[in-house]
Amino acid sequence: MSKDTYRHLLLAELDRSEALRARTEEDPDFGGKRALLRSWQGGRLARTHGDLLESRRFHAAAKFFLNDLYGPMDLSRHIDDVRRIVPVMTRVLPDSGLATVAHAVELNALSESLDGAMVEALGEAVPTIDEAAYGAAYRSIGRADDRSRQIDLIELLGKALDKLTHIHFIGMTLRMMRKPATLAGLGELQAFLERGYAAFGAMRGGASEFVTIVVARERAISEALLAGDDEALRRRGATFAR
Repeated sequence: MSKDTYRHLLLAELDRSEALRARTEEDPDFGGKRALLRSWQGGRLARTHGDLLESRRFHAAAKFFLNDLYGPMDLSRHIDDVRRIVPVMTRVLPDSGLATVAHAVELNALSESLDGAMVEALGEAVPTIDEAAYGAAYRSIGRADDRSRQIDLIELLGKALDKLTHIHFIGMTLRMMRKPATLAGLGELQAFLERGYAAFGAMRGGASEFVTIVVARERAISEALLAGDDEALRRRGATFAR
């Protein structure tokens, strides 16, 4: 896709994220349940990918994926600021850099939508979530295509970040972005890009193997849950079928 396409995608997904975030801000009970759900999901991810977190080679990338991509930054409160800085990003970032931001924002919006549906399905069971309750809620909302797209975005982000680390002077370009990003109130967006660049750049031999492992595991879990196998949520690290 062209830079112009990524720019339009970025702005559209920011608008979607803003609309989805409105309920979290307006309904404290819903917001609290959403936070509990995401905490539980974070624990599951740390268990599933425990071997990657413990790996010297993959540790930094695994932390980035778990902390930044499944708990992504919230840009929905800064729509106007983002609109002002998009021309700067379009001008100074390479295609892979703009793709990283656009896909991250799309993932943010999609995850917000899916998590909201899960909170609705779980209802009063949110504070005591277990694998059976989570699996039942997952199946009740369905949306297999959206679940697949969520994992597609993880793969696209991983590949875009890997490309970013192989571009000459990209570190300098990211540093150039710090001041305009901070002035626009988007220091977290800038930090997200720099953390991803550092995490993937630290991997010897590139990120292809890491991305393949994460994507395969997450696809297998999604397919297992939709088929009624809640035990997939308990499997850990290298013992997970892939």
